[in-house]
Amino acid sequence: MQAVHQPLSEADTMNLIYSPDDYDASGQLRLPLGFWAVLLLQARTWVLFVAAGASREQGSALLELFYPDAHAFWFGLVMGVPAAAGLLLTGYRQRLPRLWQAWRQVLCLSLLLVLLLQGVMLWHGEAELSLPVIIFTGFDLLALCYLNFNTHLRHCFDPQLNGG
Repeated sequence: MQAVHQPLSEADTMNLIYSPDDYDASGQLRLPLGFWAVLLLQARTWVLFVAAGASREQGSALLELFYPDAHAFWFGLVMGVPAAAGLLLTGYRQRLPRLWQAWRQVLCLSLLLVLLLQGVMLWHGEAELSLPVIIFTGFDLLALCYLNFNTHLRHCFDPQLNGG
């Protein structure tokens, strides 16, 4: 009589993919370095705001250098809220698994909104096409692809596969 082999579940497959070093002390997959880079990219205005606040005397000059238009600064702060909240939420992955699971989609939606609004502003001539705009738009597109297609990152947001 022949033995029937059942296919492996996703959890069993994940256990074969990741080594014990890929988990932290609480049994959760460590977040990849690229995820932290995406969060910092999305919260870039917040990072600049904190840096300007820390430099006191040159703070306003620093903000005016990167954001000569006050509306662009406020837009950057508002669009960086999901990423800033995501930075805080990383410490609550076990306590708030449903919110954590949904947060990847929140980050993707905020990136899509940023890209859409940048396109509309360029189309209507409200913003000028410059090298920094092109570079950050490219980085935003790469971040969106990373959030959607990186398997390790998707597993980090799945409570069933992440020891949660």
